[in-house]
Amino acid sequence: MKGEYPYGERNILCKMPNVTLVSFGQETFVDPRHIKLEQIEQAGQALMVARKAILSGEYDLVVLDEINVALNLGLLKEKQVLEFLDSKPEGVEVILTGRYAPESILARADLVTEMVCRKHYYDSGVRARKGIEK
Repeated sequence: MKGEYPYGERNILCKMPNVTLVSFGQETFVDPRHIKLEQIEQAGQALMVARKAILSGEYDLVVLDEINVALNLGLLKEKQVLEFLDSKPEGVEVILTGRYAPESILARADLVTEMVCRKHYYDSGVRARKGIEK
């Protein structure tokens, strides 16, 4: 969903040892009214790379950031993600992030957390800060 955009999490994760970060997508946000075939293909490619990662034996933890949003936008089908989860071997943890998780994903989860913003400095005019959001 975020592609190669230089957001804060990316900048930090790229510097951490024993972390592999792979991004798919474009620097622009997906317009839900105008989904492009290329965006659907990139989401499918991302899921394929994630499947290889969980089956490789190299990773204990694989995070699919914003995959629930990709599902909500129709970039992926629930069946694809459920099949991905079915292929997960024992000993590998998978984290699916993003809003709008469908009931089928929630039912499969061992843990579901929902974060709610109660107050944000952005609302009072503070822009994205270097090292935090960008």
